[in-house]
Amino acid sequence: MKISIFGLGYVGAVSAGCLATDGHQVFGLDPNETKVDLINKGRTPIIEKDIGEMIASAVKNGKLRATTDVREAVMNSDISLICVGTPSQLNGNLDLSYVRRVCEEIGLVLKEKSAFHVVAGRSTMLPGSMRNVVIPTLEACSGKKAGVDFGVCNNPEFLREGTAVYDYYNPPKTVIGESDQRAGDMLVELYKNMDAPLIRTDIETAEMVKYTDNTWHALKVAFANEIGNICKAVGIDGHKVMEVFCQDTKLNLSSYYMKPGFAFGGSCLPKDVRALNYKGKSLDLDLPVLNAIMSSNQLQIEKAIAMIVNKNKHKIGILGFAFKAETDDLRESPIVNVIEYLIGKGYELKLYDKNVNLAALTGANRDYILNRIPHISKLMVGDVREVMDFAETIVIGNGSEEFKPIPANLKTGQVVVDLVRIVKDMSGEQYDGICW
Repeated sequence: MKISIFGLGYVGAVSAGCLATDGHQVFGLDPNETKVDLINKGRTPIIEKDIGEMIASAVKNGKLRATTDVREAVMNSDISLICVGTPSQLNGNLDLSYVRRVCEEIGLVLKEKSAFHVVAGRSTMLPGSMRNVVIPTLEACSGKKAGVDFGVCNNPEFLREGTAVYDYYNPPKTVIGESDQRAGDMLVELYKNMDAPLIRTDIETAEMVKYTDNTWHALKVAFANEIGNICKAVGIDGHKVMEVFCQDTKLNLSSYYMKPGFAFGGSCLPKDVRALNYKGKSLDLDLPVLNAIMSSNQLQIEKAIAMIVNKNKHKIGILGFAFKAETDDLRESPIVNVIEYLIGKGYELKLYDKNVNLAALTGANRDYILNRIPHISKLMVGDVREVMDFAETIVIGNGSEEFKPIPANLKTGQVVVDLVRIVKDMSGEQYDGICW
């Protein structure tokens, strides 16, 4: 394919060298004539393992040429990759002025180009940037319609400095957010030989994936450092602890726990987080990440309360109030916090959980209900239909299988607040999910 790459910085130069090595005809564009001259002499404008040799070979073979002529590059290419910088502003927001300028230049050429052309954003941009900046600018300057007359994609890169060429050919995934299938199909051609999962999705999801990845990586570093600081203070080798931690790929390094939803609870997580935070304080350690966990969890409880209250309905039914499905454990169940708030504000409630049966409970759970939350036990009913007949707002508090039919079988006037995503792809005026 023929590709024009706007911006010959780190991402652009690596992409240009790799794509040209793969046999594509690549035009590299940059307003910096020094970068353009370097590439045309077969030299790399950046320091990165292997890329110098790749650029030299591609230029020699005629597969890579740099230019400042936007019209020549766009008219003679099928896809334009935007790889310009998106630096931080003082307030932390992104400066999209370079992106906007490039889109203006591309749009003016698209105005006179009859062939279908795809513009793909490789630059890291916040969700909404493609929809609110890239697409309107291209449409205004070209007089054409995105998804009809030309295609737009978001194609985030996952390159690490120092291993960028390896990462290009061995990505963890290839993500393409597309305005239309035709545009996505053209971009897929660039990566058809990649041995990596190919994910085609909407533009905004693709934009957000890159930020989610990078923020998660940053959080992992901060988390490991804080654990290491505690270890150091008590005479433990933090590397040994984290080596054991990282061997667990069933829970620790896995997708488990990584689905947005309601707050965590139960007899272990809250207790152990508080204990570790206390230990840190006793050691005079500043642990902002670990100390923020419980307050973040509390905010999710408050969000659920606000969702319920904002429905402006007085009769509330709670389905599932053990801290997770298939357990009878109410200790530190976050839904209990929600119930107690609603009781205190005078709402009428009925509660159902097949696993929380007062007559059958023994030990700590029975003691917890009778001594800590006796007022809640009086609101428990033994049949889900009793809750459905009573409630105006139905809150799904855990993922018990028996609650799956609920959102599709609401009566007129009823609404459901789903804290667990009991079924996928639900929407409509009667349905509200906490993170979806």
